[in-house]
Amino acid sequence: MHSYTNYFPVRSEHDALDVVPLLHEGLLNNGERTLLDFNGVKTSFRDMAARVAAMQTWLADRGVRQGDRVALMLENGLDHMALIYALMLTGVVWVPVNTRLKAPGISYLLGHCTPDLFIAQRTFAEPLGDLTDLDGKLVWLDEVIDATEATKASAAQPPVAATIATDHPLCLIYTSGTTGAPKGVIFTHRMMRIASEATRIVSDVKAGDRMFVWEPLCHIGGAQMLLVPFLEKTELHIVERFSSSKFWQQIATAQATHLHYLGGILDILAQLPPQMQPAQHSIRVAWGAGVSAKAWDGILERLQLTLRECYGMTEGSSFATVNASGKRGSIGRALPWLNVELLDDSGAVVPAGEIGQVVVSSDIDGCFLPGYLDNPKATAEALQDGKLHTGDLARRDADGDLYFVGRKTDSMRVRGENVSAWEIERVFVMHPAIAAAAAVGVESEVGEQEILLYVQFKEGHSSAFAELAEWAKSKLASYQAPRYYLQADGFETTLSERIKKHLLKRDIGSAWDRQNTAGRALAAGR
Repeated sequence: MHSYTNYFPVRSEHDALDVVPLLHEGLLNNGERTLLDFNGVKTSFRDMAARVAAMQTWLADRGVRQGDRVALMLENGLDHMALIYALMLTGVVWVPVNTRLKAPGISYLLGHCTPDLFIAQRTFAEPLGDLTDLDGKLVWLDEVIDATEATKASAAQPPVAATIATDHPLCLIYTSGTTGAPKGVIFTHRMMRIASEATRIVSDVKAGDRMFVWEPLCHIGGAQMLLVPFLEKTELHIVERFSSSKFWQQIATAQATHLHYLGGILDILAQLPPQMQPAQHSIRVAWGAGVSAKAWDGILERLQLTLRECYGMTEGSSFATVNASGKRGSIGRALPWLNVELLDDSGAVVPAGEIGQVVVSSDIDGCFLPGYLDNPKATAEALQDGKLHTGDLARRDADGDLYFVGRKTDSMRVRGENVSAWEIERVFVMHPAIAAAAAVGVESEVGEQEILLYVQFKEGHSSAFAELAEWAKSKLASYQAPRYYLQADGFETTLSERIKKHLLKRDIGSAWDRQNTAGRALAAGR
């Protein structure tokens, strides 16, 4: 048995890096202390406990039992959080569904993980309307709320804590980190506890702090914060989504001290008109991933806060490194319980200054995914000799600090989301005019990357790029939508008929730009 107390304080005699006792005891023992503020309405631990107990009763009445799977397609909100907590305590596997997915993406997820129940908001009735996978499984959130109001008001029973092994799946998070179909990351109870403890360390949050939460709870970026108030006497200040126009007023209202950033969030804030930013604000720390070395000093000067850049992936309990020194552009060093190596293709450690694949290991059991759902090939590629091969590239300087370089795999990072080229291409080849398509990442003016789509039309067919972009709107999430389009007469392929993307130029000078059509030809390929 490994000792966890050096890194993760044990708060009760049966608390051994387990989510359930931490959550259960926190709900029962913190009374009127504020747990969260959602759009200005405060909720105490006591009130959340009543909501969670009511949700558990409703789930039991529906016949949902430990080990079942329940998918949630919900916007951020109080009842969404209560449902997640209820699933955790009951040992039901939570399947978060990205709220920006369209029908093809939702259908794939449902067919792959086959949830026993699907709870959604009526906002998403359109993409869900034609899915036969949901017959008999779909329940609307307002129906759940109506059914639990009376139970919650009576507060007859406290939340119940199931006996759950730490390696039991807590959720299935679908990630598009590589080529091919999205993979279901089996995210265990131990992984969620480690992710929560790492969030506390990476963000440097302390008692009395207020964490601003704009990330959707269906993303690990939001989910990893759900347990932080159970580890420190902090509050979560939650909004539905990020809004640059509302941001500073929301921060002032919340008096938030900590901001998690993904993608180009800080770039967007730094580019706002100066008059939109108050002379003084409450944010002390911005923590997350995506600030480049070239943007570092400008963001510090404009936003007047401390940056704590980090690196991680869902498969590795979200976090692997943190930059606690403030060195410009660095993702820092490994968290105390992890070891990060940079390896070449032969598995040898690369010298300082050279680029290698990020490979993570630990002496503590359970830091990584046990595997991908029903995907032994991907599992074997990711987990080799007890180490997590991330598929990401980095270099290490002479001081031992790491710098993220890019992704070895065929994917892009767009506004905080890993986007699989395969997911985009499989939609576009469904268009009657398209013979083949190839999606590649290009540098973005704001944050990480934009998507450039090469299109090869069938002989005798063509389509205006504006029409293609409009056609794809109902089939792709907003972050999956290509910004740039170019026509290709053909593609050079491998023996297995895969397009050799390394031969495709990343030059957008002659590309059609979905966001700036002025002066650009709308005809395909021009």
